[in-house]
Amino acid sequence: MIEIIRAIILGIIEGVTEFLPISSTGHLYLANEFVKLKEPTAFINMFMVVIQLGAIMAVVVIYFNKLNPLSRSKTIFERHQVWVLWAKVIVAVLPSVIIGLPLNDWMDAHLTNWPVISVTLITYGVLFILIENFNRHRLPRYSELSHLPMKTALLIGIFQILSLIPGTSRSGATILGAILIGTSRYVATEFSFFLAIPTMFGASALKIIKYFMHGNTFSSMQSAVLLTGVLVSFIVAYLSIKLLLNYIKQNDFKVFGWYRIILGIIVVAYFGLVN
Repeated sequence: MIEIIRAIILGIIEGVTEFLPISSTGHLYLANEFVKLKEPTAFINMFMVVIQLGAIMAVVVIYFNKLNPLSRSKTIFERHQVWVLWAKVIVAVLPSVIIGLPLNDWMDAHLTNWPVISVTLITYGVLFILIENFNRHRLPRYSELSHLPMKTALLIGIFQILSLIPGTSRSGATILGAILIGTSRYVATEFSFFLAIPTMFGASALKIIKYFMHGNTFSSMQSAVLLTGVLVSFIVAYLSIKLLLNYIKQNDFKVFGWYRIILGIIVVAYFGLVN
C-alpha cells in the first residue's frame, strides 16, 4: 500500500509538471529523494518515463476531435488541415529522434544529476524572463496554428533537442523556441502539446523495450504501481492543461521563469548540503 501511495504522489507531480514549462524530470528527480519507490533501479528509471504516458493521453483526450483527421463531422478541407498539422508535428519530431536516439543512454548515465538539473532550471528560468521582456511590445507573426509554416515547425523541433538535457523541460524548450521565432503563446503551447504525443510515446516505448531486453519483468506489485502512476498523471495532467490554457490567455510565462530559478537554487542548496 505504501508503494501505491508513493506512485500516486509521483503521478501527481508528473501530471502537474509535464506540460508546464518547469521540467517534470527535475521535479521527479527531486521527489525521488523523498518519495523513493522501494523497487530496483531499472524499474524506477523506466517508471519515471512511462508515467508520462498518462499525461500524454490527457492531450489525446482533450484534443481528440481537433487531431482526428477521420472525423465525419469535419469537411474535406478541415480533414486536410488536420493531416497537414500532423505532418508538421512529425517533421518537428525528427530532429530529437535523430539526435536523441544515439545519445539516450549516454545522457541518462552522465547528465541525470543535480548539478545539470539545477543549472538548466535556473538558465531557462532566466531565459523565460528575458524573452518575455523582449517580446513585450512585439506582435506575434503566427496567431493561428493553421498558419504555422512547415519550416517554423521544424525550427521548433530543433529547439526540442535542448530538452534532451535533464531539467530543461520539453515544453519549456519548445515554447521558448516557438515564442522566439514569432508564434503567440497560445500557438506555442498547443503545438508543444501536440509535439509531445509522438515524442513521449516513442520515449516510453523505448524505455519499456530496453527494460524487457535486459531480462526484467513486472511483478504484480510493480504492475499496480506503474498503472497507478499512469492513471493519476492522466487525471492531474488533464486538469493542468485546462488551467494552463486559461492562464496564458491573459498572462505571460515569467512566473514560471521565477519558479524555475527558485527551484534551481533549492536543488543546489539541498544537494550541496547532503553531499
